[in-house]
Amino acid sequence: MTKAHNVFLVGAMGSGKTSVGRQLARELGMDFIDSDEEIEKCTGVDIRFIFEKEGESLFREREKAIISNLTQMENLVLATGGGSILDAKNRQLLNTNGIVVYLETSVKQQLLRTQKSKTRPLLVGKNPEAVLTRLMASRGPLYEQVAHFSVNTEKKRLAVVVNEIKKKLLEQTVKPLK
Repeated sequence: MTKAHNVFLVGAMGSGKTSVGRQLARELGMDFIDSDEEIEKCTGVDIRFIFEKEGESLFREREKAIISNLTQMENLVLATGGGSILDAKNRQLLNTNGIVVYLETSVKQQLLRTQKSKTRPLLVGKNPEAVLTRLMASRGPLYEQVAHFSVNTEKKRLAVVVNEIKKKLLEQTVKPLK
């Protein structure tokens, strides 16, 4: 049984999950939480620091605990971290406790949206295009698997994306995780 009154946004970094989520929550009269911001709030340090000091695997454990807690809430729009879908339990929790929306965008668009960011640990000191291409190749199928539907955010204004999601939410019939 899916809690259709929760909306969980998944997608790659730079796909617009946080911006779209904040606006969508306002328009739907729901609460908004960004899972990365919640991890930072709970730990008192930023995501980049956690990656540097503890590594990605321990960050993913923290993320798993946060996703487990947040998916039990109600009346929530949740922007998940780009890698949250790597864990099968996270995918199951997201899929069964709300409507999962995959925000799709190209690597080129991701590059434009993330180029000035200093807070994305997977991109720091690396070739961003190569990293984003590799991440999309491995994560893209998982975003598609967990999502009830997708919305392309490529070169679209925030209001357009939010309106597309609202329209699709009204049409939505819930499908189980593939």
